[in-house]
Amino acid sequence: MTLPSLNFPKCQLSVRQTNGKTDIFDIVRKKFVALTPEEWVRQHVVHYLHHTLGYPTELICVEGSITINTMPKRCDIIVYTPKMKPALLVECKKPAVALQQKTFDQAMIYNTALEVPYILITNGLQSCCFSYNRTTATVVYHHGVPTWETLQQSI
Repeated sequence: MTLPSLNFPKCQLSVRQTNGKTDIFDIVRKKFVALTPEEWVRQHVVHYLHHTLGYPTELICVEGSITINTMPKRCDIIVYTPKMKPALLVECKKPAVALQQKTFDQAMIYNTALEVPYILITNGLQSCCFSYNRTTATVVYHHGVPTWETLQQSI
């Protein structure tokens, strides 16, 4: 499988071949997982959040479960505050999938359960970080993802 270079800082990803399968090490789940194009993006985001923006890995949840109208769903990444309040939702798509309205809609549906102040959608090539104000029903786009320090100050 050939995976593209992504628009995230270079990082040290641990990849291995076992019985003809390729796995990548997840520093949050602390285990090797199947390397898919979406996982390639997810692991770049995790490393970006931790190594570049200072997010503690112990407050990052990968493939976190939530419930929407009694239906179980999985979020790619949820970042929590030290008081375990959801603060950032990340929806990852594989690089071949363009970010479209349905990606935005999916993240917004997940956010009905989480009510995070920041949402990031990315396919690794393009990213969009925004906030949604429930009171005014407005979306505010941000120039990049907030650092851990900025995120904590805004909550």
